[in-house]
This record gives sequence, C-alpha cells and structure tokens, in this order.
Amino acid sequence: MRYFAEIAYRGTHYVGWQVQPNGISVQETINKCLRTILRDEAIACVGCGRTDAGVHATQFYLHFDTSTVLPENFLLRINTVLPDDIAFIRHFPVAENAHTRFDATLRAYEYVISFEKDAFGPDRVLWRHFRDLDFELLQACCEVMKKYNDFPSFCKSKQGSKTTIVNLQEIYWRKESDTYILYISADRFIRGMVRLVVGAMIQVARGKMTLEEFESGIKRGERLKLALSAPAHGLYLIAVKYPYV
Repeated sequence: MRYFAEIAYRGTHYVGWQVQPNGISVQETINKCLRTILRDEAIACVGCGRTDAGVHATQFYLHFDTSTVLPENFLLRINTVLPDDIAFIRHFPVAENAHTRFDATLRAYEYVISFEKDAFGPDRVLWRHFRDLDFELLQACCEVMKKYNDFPSFCKSKQGSKTTIVNLQEIYWRKESDTYILYISADRFIRGMVRLVVGAMIQVARGKMTLEEFESGIKRGERLKLALSAPAHGLYLIAVKYPYV
C-alpha cells in the first residue's frame, strides 16, 4: 500500500530534506521513525521536493510504501517518536502510482524579512536591523519576473536541472506589521531559486542594483553581478497542490 503524509518541519537543525552524507536530514529522520513504528526496514519515504539546509516547511508531502497495516493510532505514535521539530499532520492511502514529487501541480514559498528583533525567532526569519529596503522596488521586481518563464539567472547549480523553465503563478510582497513577506508560487522551482530571487530583490531595494540590471540579467539568462543568496532560515515551503488531494 502507498500512503501520502502531510508534514511540517523546522529546518534549523537539518542539512535539508534529502539524505546527505554530511549530516542529519529530515528524510533520514522520518525513515528511521517509520521503520521503528512499522517494523519494516524496507521503508524509504519520497518527498515532494528538496529543501536546503535551514529551510522550513509548513506544508510538505511525502509518500512511502509498506506491506504493514498502519495501526489506528499511527499518527500519535509517529509524532511521539519524531523529534519536536518534525510533525505529521495527516496520512491517507493513495493509488500505487501516485507520486508526491512528480504529481505536484503547484508549490508555494514565503520568505520573511523582519525589522524587529525577536529573541524567539532568530532561526525563523531574516532580521534586518535597519530599514533600507524600498518596498515599491521589491514589488517592481515581481512585475519584472512576471514577464518571463526561463530563469537560469536564479539557478544555484545546473546539476540535476534538465530545464530552467518555471511557470510562475503568483509573486508579490506584502507588509505585515514589522515584516516584509514574499509570496511566490509556480509549477516547479529550480535549485536555490527562491533564495537567489530574494537576494537579488534585496540588492535592488537597497540601491545596490538597478531594476534595469535586474531585468537585463533575467533576459540574458546570466548570473547577476551583485547576486546573493538570501539566508535559508527566512524561507518556508507553505503549500503543495495535487489534482487528487
């Protein structure tokens, strides 16, 4: 039987979603817990995508196959053995060919920038102690990106990326109290894209890069001269959509 599970996690203490040789990943942690609960050493979960070290997810889907019947209190038991920064929200059986990664039709991220220091949130938002970001320029960058669907300028590494085509659905910044939040959704994202997008927009909003230079880089498909990758801890995967969920 194949099962989908909706989960959430705080990525602070992990090397990312995917199993890595250099540290503990979210995927590895869940695999161990599933094997413990179901006594099935063959279980290896598959995620809806990859998140970098330090990136968080308020909604993430995985699937796993098992011949073991899930106990009625499976949700309670898996959440008991999982660490506090990973939570199973729900699980349900799906068709044997259903796939969390390949069947997803939309993924959405948010990036949070705070202008007020929070003693409880230094690993959850990007804190900027000075207000030097022009909000209107941030929004203007979004309007530029809406014109395009090929983003090699924002690809961290072309390794494993067959294409840099990304069909954006929505992209905009909003203000909430002392925070600026970027919302961006698309059918797929290339490696490191959202952090590179945020970093470039910050450079424009600080006056370090012009809006024309931002668009020119995208149009030419070249890495931006003053490109930077925004810190991972401000990034959240917040939604993944499927036609049958």
